[in-house]
Amino acid sequence: MEGRRLTIVLADDHVVVRTGLRLLLESEPAIEVVAEAGDVESALAETERHGADVLVLDLHMPGEPSLPALPRLRERCPTTRVVILTAQRDPSFAAEAMRLGAAAYVPKEAAESQLLAAISAAASDGTYLEPELGARLAASSANPDQAPPELTERETDVLRLIARGLTNREMAERLCLSVRTVESHRARIQRKLGRSRRSDLVDYAIECGIVGDLDAAAPS
Repeated sequence: MEGRRLTIVLADDHVVVRTGLRLLLESEPAIEVVAEAGDVESALAETERHGADVLVLDLHMPGEPSLPALPRLRERCPTTRVVILTAQRDPSFAAEAMRLGAAAYVPKEAAESQLLAAISAAASDGTYLEPELGARLAASSANPDQAPPELTERETDVLRLIARGLTNREMAERLCLSVRTVESHRARIQRKLGRSRRSDLVDYAIECGIVGDLDAAAPS
């Protein structure tokens, strides 16, 4: 990148966050923020249009989930490096983001210096993971019992419908199951994911790209 400034696209659905990030990044002489976006599709379009070196991407934005879009971004913008900046500190999300092609993963509560370090590493074809999160991910990898959970096909169906707001009875009718069976699936999902609140289950479903057409959850 020697001889020119690093070009960056900022993608976050909160204007105040983008404004703060722009002020931070443009205080660095070697960085130029060339565009902003408030959703995934706009982020892809702006990144492609500017041929940006780095896309700083939030996970939680309206419309299409960010994680499943990473392979499409790599196809459309193969030279762009992605830095995930998110409030989500679950190591499983960090692992999935890196697997799908992100170069760096930084929680929003991290120090400004860590975001700058992540961008620098990404731009140099390296990788960066916030140290505390990296330690948790390493611990999960060392202990299979703490590895990211795998849901069965039926559990995925149930989680998809939970994210769509259906009640247990509505899910039972749609999947041709008893209410008790749906409740059992739901309990297993909560136990596997370590999440009991509907909002937390919805967040997981969105970030993993599980929420799709309701017909995808039709009984087989």
